[in-house]
Amino acid sequence: MSVFWGNIFLPVVWMALTGKFTLANYFLGFLISSFALWIARPPGEVAFLVYLERLRRWLDFFFFFLWELVVASAQVTYDILTPHHRMRPAVIAIPLDLQTDTEITLLANMITLTPGTLSLDISPQRDILYIHAMYVDDIEEFRHMIKERFEKRVKEVMR
Repeated sequence: MSVFWGNIFLPVVWMALTGKFTLANYFLGFLISSFALWIARPPGEVAFLVYLERLRRWLDFFFFFLWELVVASAQVTYDILTPHHRMRPAVIAIPLDLQTDTEITLLANMITLTPGTLSLDISPQRDILYIHAMYVDDIEEFRHMIKERFEKRVKEVMR
């Protein structure tokens, strides 16, 4: 994962060195740092195509989460601005398949950052995440949505 973070940070260093903080200069720095990191990698390190696949997964993850933020924000905003509330709040226990603290933290933060949902607690065995949600019509459907959309995406990016 260090190559990934290096490729995110080094273009910022490039922009500081050139004194041009533009999107085009960031992409130029990204290309230069990608090439430099590929040449400087130790033998046996992650192949460049595998790295590009990881980068694609992270970009997919970013745009997925951005879309979820927009949709959830629109839903909460609509509910606030209309006279009739559609809220059906519930606290739900979500069984987790995630294994590491990093994966669980990423999932819990995604849920908390999405308007209308809040991560409350994790069980001591780290196998159940408790969530408060504003819009729950069917508890099983909500659990399925969290597992299939959020947890599945976290697994794809972290493993």
